[in-house]
Amino acid sequence: MPLSEHEQRMLEQMERALYAEDPKFATALEGSGLRTYTRRRVYQAVAGFLVGIALLMAGMVAKQVWLSVVGFLVMLGCAVLAVTGWRKAPKPGEQAGGGAGPQARRQGRQRRSVMDRIEQRWQKRRDEQGGH
Repeated sequence: MPLSEHEQRMLEQMERALYAEDPKFATALEGSGLRTYTRRRVYQAVAGFLVGIALLMAGMVAKQVWLSVVGFLVMLGCAVLAVTGWRKAPKPGEQAGGGAGPQARRQGRQRRSVMDRIEQRWQKRRDEQGGH
């Protein structure tokens, strides 16, 4: 459920006050937890991919087809995890949860205002055409 304009303004004021009072603490709270988690997940997936390659090669050397198949499946699974983890990772300037930072809210408000203007123009045209 989106915040009302009043709630957004209050939240922005609280954020500005937090940045003014303790910028180091505010910077630490900028969603680095999710970014660290997804980065760690990607690194684990890359390590698993390398283990999969090792299993694949070991299966080929030992002439064990099942070990090569397991290695390939591990590689495939880890590649999928790495790609999905990379896509879900927030950008360095973003916060977790859809970018709740002041810049993202400003962009969202600008988009809404553009949409509001378009809707107002549409309503005005409909009213003008209906009045004739």
